[in-house]
Amino acid sequence: MPAASAAPAVRKLRDAFGRELHYLRLSVTERCNYRCIYCLPDGCSHRGSDAPLSVAEIGRLVRAMAGVGFWKVRLTGGEPTLRADICEIVRAVAATPGMRNVALTTNGYRLATVARELRDAGLTAVNVSVDSLDPERFQRITGTRHLERVVGGIDAALSAGLAVKVNAVLLQGMEDAELERFLAWTRTLPLTVRFIELMETGDNRALFRQARLPASEVGRKLEGMGWTRLPRETGDGPATSYGHPDHVGRVGLISAYSPGFCGSCNRLRVSSAGDLKLCLFGDQTVRLRPLLQSDGAEAAVIERVEAAVTTKPPAHDLSAGQCGATANLAMTGG
Repeated sequence: MPAASAAPAVRKLRDAFGRELHYLRLSVTERCNYRCIYCLPDGCSHRGSDAPLSVAEIGRLVRAMAGVGFWKVRLTGGEPTLRADICEIVRAVAATPGMRNVALTTNGYRLATVARELRDAGLTAVNVSVDSLDPERFQRITGTRHLERVVGGIDAALSAGLAVKVNAVLLQGMEDAELERFLAWTRTLPLTVRFIELMETGDNRALFRQARLPASEVGRKLEGMGWTRLPRETGDGPATSYGHPDHVGRVGLISAYSPGFCGSCNRLRVSSAGDLKLCLFGDQTVRLRPLLQSDGAEAAVIERVEAAVTTKPPAHDLSAGQCGATANLAMTGG
């Protein structure tokens, strides 16, 4: 019998530094209903904003990215669940051949009502922003009183079978009691709490100087409490993961200012208006939307993306106070 033909090699996308790119962070809206002090303290403005990509445009974009080996998509915002068609978007992304991981980052406001529908549409994971488990501090940071509602959304996501990560931005004033509340959450629940260093943007420079809490301080506390670093897994981002023998869940630290943070960068970003961004804190954008207007756009999108990634920078320059064109994280989804 003739030998079976080998499966075709999967096309890979690499930048000029040899980093394999397989993770797309796709903003689906700049709108947000929270007023977080580090992002949109005055709320979001609709002035001058382009209409977000349609479901059809998103489908064409994701098919193109799958064609160069992308297998993970995270839908971000703004707040992505403010889009009435968010489940249609998830369904379109999840149905794309080659996509193995479809995730969503949310403030949790609508999560309790849509978690199961999102799972049924093909969502595999959700990241929920919870900057404090103290109701008063949560309100001061987010401008809302919805902590109980957000926690209920996390419970609903876990019940629906989604992998859950909780994102907490590190800010001065986070006391040991707050840290212990987050850690207690991981004792019996299979979720990961990730503490994220505050990152400087064009709009939050004054707050950044006043409120930044280095992730290294939390890392020292974790290690003093018996948490140990875990080996990296395939597809991991820049977070350092910790485990504890008495806890079902995990803890992660995202230290954007640590040396080598960008060394394993595996992602590209696309704004809600269809602009490719090579680095969250870079100036360069590449317009993709004109190519996404009709079927059969994938080859042209791939050609433009492949040309663009040759200029992807080796790292951000946050330590020098350079945040590029990022006025706030809602612009491109953090």
